[in-house]
Amino acid sequence: MTNVRFDVITLAPQAIFPLRTLGVIGKAFRANIAELYIHNPRDYAEGNYRKVDDEPYGGGTGMLLKPEPVFATVEALPIIEPRRTLLMSPQGKLMRQADLQRWANTYKQLILICGHYEGFDERIRILADEEVSVGDFVLTGGELPAMLIINGTTRLLPGTLGKSECLTQESHSHSLLEYPHYTRPARFREMEVPDVLRNGDHQAIQLWRTKQQKLRTVQRRPDLLSHDSNDN
Repeated sequence: MTNVRFDVITLAPQAIFPLRTLGVIGKAFRANIAELYIHNPRDYAEGNYRKVDDEPYGGGTGMLLKPEPVFATVEALPIIEPRRTLLMSPQGKLMRQADLQRWANTYKQLILICGHYEGFDERIRILADEEVSVGDFVLTGGELPAMLIINGTTRLLPGTLGKSECLTQESHSHSLLEYPHYTRPARFREMEVPDVLRNGDHQAIQLWRTKQQKLRTVQRRPDLLSHDSNDN
């Protein structure tokens, strides 16, 4: 039984196709843990030239994605409840790990609308339940952010990864960065694995890891700690 269906609306479908075959995410699609459907608004555009963009009213540089093809594409999709429509936008809320977890746990269908050109007609925003940004920068289209969402959500679905407990110990799972990891050899170019990880005392190891998570977060991403306190 499929856990989540992704419907990606994009003018660059070739950018999304590789997700179906790459790594553990590709395996998840082949195992029907998730499904991926890609829709090109140009297929729903009217006229001989299938025009999907036009000049902005009031002047300005660049072209805007027209509303008609995007609305037609969304309205042609099957409805699987509960579902959520996400608009890829640099004006959106900055995506966090908690968002990926919420989408994975709550929805059976995620519709991802990718912008293109200079932007999109403002009326397209009404289609979205959420506007999502992956950072304070601008890309040429929403395909890369959509791929990040698909990857990050699918890996959280039951069955995608071998051990579910690893999901609760990694970076950002509790507003903390992940603790350092080591493997063999115990000594490499004068750098040694900490003794606590080799003594077999699991309680001491857990305490060390927790301390390292807090220390690394304070040093590298103190904003995560302040953000978490604001949420509470």
